[in-house]
Amino acid sequence: MITQTATKPVDVYRTRLAKRGQIEPRPHPTVWGDTSVRGPLSADQLAAYAERGFHTATNVLSDNDIRTCMSEVDVITDRLGNDERVVRESSSGDVRSLFAVHHLSDAIAEICARPEIVGVAEQILDDEVYVHQSRMNLKPGFAGGPFYWHSDFETWHAEDGMPKPRALSVSLALTPNYEYNGALMIIPGSHKKFLTCVGQTPGDYHRESLTSYRPPFGTPEEDDVTALAEEHGIDMITGPAGSALYFDSNCMHASSGNITPFPRSNLFVVFNAKSNAIGEPFAAAKPRPDYLAHR
Repeated sequence: MITQTATKPVDVYRTRLAKRGQIEPRPHPTVWGDTSVRGPLSADQLAAYAERGFHTATNVLSDNDIRTCMSEVDVITDRLGNDERVVRESSSGDVRSLFAVHHLSDAIAEICARPEIVGVAEQILDDEVYVHQSRMNLKPGFAGGPFYWHSDFETWHAEDGMPKPRALSVSLALTPNYEYNGALMIIPGSHKKFLTCVGQTPGDYHRESLTSYRPPFGTPEEDDVTALAEEHGIDMITGPAGSALYFDSNCMHASSGNITPFPRSNLFVVFNAKSNAIGEPFAAAKPRPDYLAHR
């Protein structure tokens, strides 16, 4: 966020500069509109989202939707080859993430635009929204790598120029998400605090951050994550194929690797409020590529 003072603008989400990470209060709401306004979520569900930072639902995708998404991954990957939108596991060469999928597949774009998906984002953010980022995250059996603790908003603010945490992600399960195959972990209530990260962002760093188990920049201090976890606990987000997780952009979250025989594949869609459109990065020399942060 930029607030105007008598002398110069002040960024209240300053990060990538301090010698030591800090836990700062979040000055913005989580549910931006009136909780009594009609939408896909009830007032109680909105209140729970505001408190915990996330909402879950089942049967959001049909079996046919799931088959379509998985087949589209194969088609897109074959078509793109070594394109930078395809991110592979450094150890096995398996596809780790596939970005900009709503641009690469009409079928996936149609799913992202459904009222039960985009409508939840519009209700929570109280605005028209656009897709800031879309991706498939794949954790194949025996070979799926972990994703370290982080807040998405810290990255989107520092490296993409997102002013405020008026954004959320939707994770759509294409396979069952079990406790043991790399399901997402969220610290409930962590979205109410902003964890600053240490170190000036280097140029052309984004590829390393997408493949590293623990990226050297944009990663919170272990002591700070520990403090949040000791205060709030950790929730493991599991569910059957077709279920959905909607979570605030500032939630502290992570996922472990998958050494089970059971793959874990999810479609992620990030919705940002149109009034919160991204500008120049707050803590990077230049913006990340469009496939990571659509403008």
